[in-house]
Amino acid sequence: MRYRLTFVAGLALGYVLGTRAGRERYEQLKKSARQFAQNPAVRNTAETAAQQGRQFAGRALHTVSEKVGDRMPDSVAHRVRTLREHTAGGSGEDDWGTSNT
Repeated sequence: MRYRLTFVAGLALGYVLGTRAGRERYEQLKKSARQFAQNPAVRNTAETAAQQGRQFAGRALHTVSEKVGDRMPDSVAHRVRTLREHTAGGSGEDDWGTSNT
């Protein structure tokens, strides 16, 4: 109960402070966030992190499928094979429209 009360109090305080800051401060924060997201260094770092995540996920998929082997249900095995074929095809872009380079 204490945590709920703390959460509600924090929510109320955030709302009050947010409404006092007004639309002008909101627009300023939005502009700053947009500039941060469009920074080339940030974009390169995000792309590198996404690429590393795909590599780690591929390795994990390979390791798990080797260990699980034939004990995997047919529907799951079919989905894994489909995903492997999709990634092996190398279309140059993933489902999110980002490059795999």
